[in-house]
Amino acid sequence: MRLLQVTHGASGLVPLEMRRYVQAMIDSNPSAPPAATPPAPRQLGQINWLGLWTLYLKEVRRFLNVITQTVMAPVVTALLFLAIFTLALGRGSMVVHGLPYALFLAPGLITMTMLQNSFANTSSSVLISKVQGNIVDVLMPPLSTFEFTLAYAAAGVTRGLLVGLATGLAMLPFVPLGLNAPHAVLWYALNASLMLALLGLIGGIWAEKFDHIAAVTNFVVVPLSFLSGTFYSVERLPEEWSFVAHFNPFFYLIDGLRFGLVGVHDGNLIFGAILVGVVNLLLWALAYRLVASGYKLKP
Repeated sequence: MRLLQVTHGASGLVPLEMRRYVQAMIDSNPSAPPAATPPAPRQLGQINWLGLWTLYLKEVRRFLNVITQTVMAPVVTALLFLAIFTLALGRGSMVVHGLPYALFLAPGLITMTMLQNSFANTSSSVLISKVQGNIVDVLMPPLSTFEFTLAYAAAGVTRGLLVGLATGLAMLPFVPLGLNAPHAVLWYALNASLMLALLGLIGGIWAEKFDHIAAVTNFVVVPLSFLSGTFYSVERLPEEWSFVAHFNPFFYLIDGLRFGLVGVHDGNLIFGAILVGVVNLLLWALAYRLVASGYKLKP
């Protein structure tokens, strides 16, 4: 500072000339330590794969740390539904679409557990982060809107598929499930988990307290799950209600997975496959928009 003051006061140097003068003084003294250079910014590329994987892994580990609650409990609930409805309605004699009632019921229960747990994973994670005030920990890192949305949705899909697989394996000793159409099982299982993971992300962003998420669960997710042919064939409904049931995307998810596992269905499989894909695109666009705008995420 003293050197700069002297040179400026003595000769009236302008800033550019001052820098040149100081650089010349440094160059004339080779024993002086080299000037520190700032670190170069890290190049992340088009997608921050490390950040995406880290956020996804954080969300997966979050529900695996309480696997008894997040995976095993839904399996037990599904087995209880299977036992109760089979004893109450089936008793080994009731047949639906030429199948024993228990075999008809099992794919619907598997889909229902996938739907409910995919929704619970993303909605609870985002809402808890907002309530606790640590949502900033996932907003500050260099993650794009696409990476943020994909990581949360993928974690929800992972939990949904894991719960669905565990439920199916737990039912095998009681119900002879098979793989009638593996491609249908894969398509509808992925889309079922993704649909509710995105819906849960949207709900978690919108909600301000746990009552809001409970309202979405009780008035949207559960009714649509129960009224979508989980426990019965929609062909048994009156004509006007059967028509309404075909507007429920959950119906096509359950119907498609039932076809993939046991080979029977009530609806149009091609139309259902296209419909659930379109619904997921719309939900993705909405979730992406909410995250990009910072709606109820940023102060």
